[in-house]
Amino acid sequence: MNLMKFKNLLFLLALLLGVMVTNTPQAKAHCEVPCGIYNDSLRIELVKEHIQTIKKSMHEIEHLSTENKTDLQQMVRWVNNKEEHAIKIQEIMTQYFLFQRVKLGTDKKTQERTEKLLLSLHKVCVYAMKCKQSLDHKYIDKLQKATLEFENLYFNP
Repeated sequence: MNLMKFKNLLFLLALLLGVMVTNTPQAKAHCEVPCGIYNDSLRIELVKEHIQTIKKSMHEIEHLSTENKTDLQQMVRWVNNKEEHAIKIQEIMTQYFLFQRVKLGTDKKTQERTEKLLLSLHKVCVYAMKCKQSLDHKYIDKLQKATLEFENLYFNP
């Protein structure tokens, strides 16, 4: 093989590798190795911060919808923001807590605790979904309450 063909082949391989790397989806969740690096309190604080962002987004959407000339671009941005933060809550609660931190266990006490945690996790995820679907502030209140319930169950076995 001559040098020119070799260079062309290398270029094509590099191009192919570049396409593969840029088109590969990124994992957004905590690792499932497991890595052993956990900061449970931080995750709860992140969930609480996402809740506040959803709440602010709801207020902004309501405010924009009452204006004489609605800024649709800004409205769409706030709706997307609300959705994005609700999804982040669901990801933290499932990918981090459900898959990484809530243990199945074999003894009755652990199983009972796990059942309570699972129910609590489910509530948080459902209320996050309800926040995506509406502007009803009762779901923010329920989401905050469910998050506190989970936090109490999780940190106080």
